[in-house]
Amino acid sequence: MYLLKGGKVLTMTGKIYEKGDVLIDSGKIVDVGENLIAPLDAEVIDVQGLTVMPGLIDAHCHLGMWENAMGFEGADGNEATDPVTPQLRAIDGINPMDKYFEEAYQAGVTAVATGPGSANVIGGQFAAIKTYGKRIDDMIVKEPVAIKVAFGENPKTVYNEQHKMPTTRMAVAALLRQALVRAQEYMEKMEKEKEEEDKKPERDLGLEALVKVLKREIPLKAHAHRADDIFTALRIAKEFNIDITLDHCTDGHLIVDELVKENAKVIVGPSLSERSKIELVNLSFKTAGILSKAGLTVAIMTDHPVIPINYLPLCASLAVKDGMEEMEALKAITINPAKILGIDDRVGSLEKGKDADIVVFDGEPLEVKTKTKYVFINGKLVHKA
Repeated sequence: MYLLKGGKVLTMTGKIYEKGDVLIDSGKIVDVGENLIAPLDAEVIDVQGLTVMPGLIDAHCHLGMWENAMGFEGADGNEATDPVTPQLRAIDGINPMDKYFEEAYQAGVTAVATGPGSANVIGGQFAAIKTYGKRIDDMIVKEPVAIKVAFGENPKTVYNEQHKMPTTRMAVAALLRQALVRAQEYMEKMEKEKEEEDKKPERDLGLEALVKVLKREIPLKAHAHRADDIFTALRIAKEFNIDITLDHCTDGHLIVDELVKENAKVIVGPSLSERSKIELVNLSFKTAGILSKAGLTVAIMTDHPVIPINYLPLCASLAVKDGMEEMEALKAITINPAKILGIDDRVGSLEKGKDADIVVFDGEPLEVKTKTKYVFINGKLVHKA
């Protein structure tokens, strides 16, 4: 049991305590407030002059899928041999022993959504995990948390080099539609033959995963940079009445009025990178702020290893520099990604009953000189500066 005593507590629920306390026990937040009384068995940590807030969350990265300082041997993020692979599960490719996990939690990033890259039209199943642990099975928050799909340049380029479909945006959309239609048929057959075991279709792990999308249990996680690709993603989501998040959303600031009409869930980034391909011609740190001010729920991501995951707070601070309100930028790396990922019942804010994922900074969280003093994950002190 720990009592963090006397710090500036940013709950991310709208409440800020200038001299607040947080009580932790059995991996959960027991209480948040002022002048809390420490139980006799609690270890009291004086955090006066420090900032206490929920652990940071990266809503889109590939942590553990491409390993630190490795080539092919540690690259497990793209099965670029078949454009439709919904049966792939991120948890079978993540290496929690990778050094980047330590760098993540030492920077205050306590949870991430990680999974396959964007080589395939359907890349596989993302997982929401904590960043501390030895065994991935014990780190899972929600799995699967989404099915990764990709529009635009990436699948086109990968399969153009292999001289097979898809080499056009039409083919990307067609393959996705076809897979969803097959999943619909599979779902209908499974429901129809529920009482007659001998008539059930042969199990298909990929279609089973897509059925979760059709039932709106999890969303499609759509890699889409360019405006036309964003609209294609939304079009297909409407056709099948499924939930979708718009990841990257590089052209989002150019179509903000349309995204507001759709009440889109957007995960912006990685903005701290070069314009390495045609789709990134409109890349800007202004995007997150423009979308946020328009009333959308916005998360900021690193796309690690594109941008090292420990730079997540820096990405948020640069968004503030380019017009995003500071509190909205903090929400974009805490409660907003939790809401978008559907894990806000456990993480993203400091509230009674939630997981004790807490970071303590020695200054303002988005100030570049600020250092991490303490990090708790599931109530365990995993980092102390």
